[in-house]
Amino acid sequence: MEDVREDALLNLSAIGDDYPTAREVYADLRSEPYIIYRGNRGIELDKSNFDSLADVLYHECGWEAWEIESRLKHYEGIDDHDWS
Repeated sequence: MEDVREDALLNLSAIGDDYPTAREVYADLRSEPYIIYRGNRGIELDKSNFDSLADVLYHECGWEAWEIESRLKHYEGIDDHDWS
């Protein structure tokens, strides 16, 4: 049953069946602390864990702190964030 729901969500996404790794990426993303998995309704960002997302964007994606600050407007702890 989970595969059917997941297939439906992937079909609605911009990824669709174009990429063979979409199912793996979706499963990995659901397990991240800054993601809330809503079952049939998909996934959404968890604003209470933007510190984790900021770390990923900074360390793994190479974004600058100002870029992150400009996009994560609801991250209330950004002024005290440890970028090291």
